[in-house]
Amino acid sequence: MTTIRLTMAQALVRYLAAQRTVVGGREEALFAGCWAIFGHGNVAGMGEALHAAGDSLPTWRAHNEQAMAHAAIAFAKASGRRRMMACTTSIGPGATNMVTAAAVAHVNRLPVLLLPGDVFANRLPDPVLQQIEAFHDATISANDCFRPVSRFFDRITRPEQLLASLPRALQVLTDPAECGPVTLALCQDVQAEAHDYPEGFFAPRVWRHRRIRPDEDELREAAARLRAARAPVIVAGGGVHYADATDALRAFAERHGIPVAETQAGKSALPGDHPLNLGSIGVTGTSAANALAGEADVVLAVGTRLQDFTTGSWALLGRPGQSLVGLNVQPFDAAKHDALPLVADAQAGLEALSAALGDHRTQAPFAARIEAERARWEEAARAALSPTNASLPSDAGVIGAVRRATGPDAIVVCAAGGLPGELHKLWTATDPGSYHLEYGFSCMGYEIAGGLGVKMARPDREVVVMVGDGSYLMMNSEIATSVMLGLRLTIVVLDNRGFGCINRLQRATGGESFNNLLEHARHATLPAIDFAAHAASLGARSEAVTGLGALEDAVRRARDADRTTVLVVDTDPLASTDAGGHWWDVAVPEVSEREAVRRARGDYDAALERRRGGE
Repeated sequence: MTTIRLTMAQALVRYLAAQRTVVGGREEALFAGCWAIFGHGNVAGMGEALHAAGDSLPTWRAHNEQAMAHAAIAFAKASGRRRMMACTTSIGPGATNMVTAAAVAHVNRLPVLLLPGDVFANRLPDPVLQQIEAFHDATISANDCFRPVSRFFDRITRPEQLLASLPRALQVLTDPAECGPVTLALCQDVQAEAHDYPEGFFAPRVWRHRRIRPDEDELREAAARLRAARAPVIVAGGGVHYADATDALRAFAERHGIPVAETQAGKSALPGDHPLNLGSIGVTGTSAANALAGEADVVLAVGTRLQDFTTGSWALLGRPGQSLVGLNVQPFDAAKHDALPLVADAQAGLEALSAALGDHRTQAPFAARIEAERARWEEAARAALSPTNASLPSDAGVIGAVRRATGPDAIVVCAAGGLPGELHKLWTATDPGSYHLEYGFSCMGYEIAGGLGVKMARPDREVVVMVGDGSYLMMNSEIATSVMLGLRLTIVVLDNRGFGCINRLQRATGGESFNNLLEHARHATLPAIDFAAHAASLGARSEAVTGLGALEDAVRRARDADRTTVLVVDTDPLASTDAGGHWWDVAVPEVSEREAVRRARGDYDAALERRRGGE
């Protein structure tokens, strides 16, 4: 057996560079590179190995460890999970900074390879700089924080362990059902240790997308339920995109006359103007989707993990008398809430289910209801998106202005706060992947870094990031990275002077405005934050605009800019779209001295009773 002597870090980098994938019939590198912020614990071992790799595994420098992992996650999502990135950090705060991002990837079932440095395996210099010491367990390090938010975790304490660990890591990263973050904690002394690795270990390998076909008995029962359904509805989730099943979904819906509602991850699975697209579902859903989902006797949930915003906290979906069919590649998700599982890849499952149904179509009266509810919602949406004379525009007004000013090729990126709800209802998505929301973990700070990752995956597309002032203040550093890398973004900052979404939720549950808007937080003076000046200091073009017309003009100018543009507009923190939506289970205190809270608790108890099927 021919061997090659390499350090553990050199072997790791060489192995990653050899992995391949197939995208659109063309073979490409599986890993588009490695994000790196070097420090104590990775600069000597991984730093030297990545430098030697050059363009075979490009190294990308960021300004924040959490942000670079968000960018890697967004890249993988925008690549349909066919390509991915790695991230390496130092052993202490650099490593733990990525834990939040690992949770984002875990919840959203997205692949990212996290390579934090770790303590010395030999323990001779313990405690080293940045080492966490557990008095009861000498094997614990800060990287154990990654265990609950990793699909696979390993600590490399000997160089030869890579021979077993790396193939397992790649199996998880590329498996449609198990996909999620992988953490390999790299002991810093072991990174530099050499081993005689088999040369064949570094032979190129192509990882192909696995399509799981449905079980015949599950398929037969699912088809029987749909054939007997009076008013079926499809709920399309992110799995539709990851299985390249958007064409299969459209063909299935059209052939059988079944309307489609979309989750946050599933939005753009069907063109927004398609007559069978009911729009968003659930807490942030359209009136059309929620009305028909509320009446549905059978719900076919395709590629969704059915979180509470989708199900209306199980008051909209899964209610008594409604049958759920879970078409999902992951059995854990397929069987949720006593659903009939149909374990399969979304494309393979829809095609097989359509064949089993033959020429069966839903009844004509239901088709008329679809058309009527769509028309009713479209009228409400137009009203919400239209410009008004209000001194401060709503989020919906800003969304309308941005949508009118962007071309059909634009990809919108957002994450937490009130914007995702408004975008879910009101943004018209044109083609698959044109709507990129992180709402599984609802992570503030994802937006700008995520936009960077999307642009890396889709450099030919216009990428528009919409972000609130709260999220902007949490993480804005990758504006500088986008300028540095020549990856142009249009970033629209909606400044409502605080956390407007949670302030509205606080008031809706009987609370007083407290500690969310800046004016209601403890302060000696209110900060006058100049977001445009700040963005300019990071190298971006920037403008502060007043009014929706000026915003539209600025968004158009940004398309022709030579670098990232940040546009800032003041908005109303109290305004939100009344149309659409559904109840969401947010527990209200049972005991309070305040009458407003007691009233809210009464409303909450009544809603719980309705969910249980009471009068």
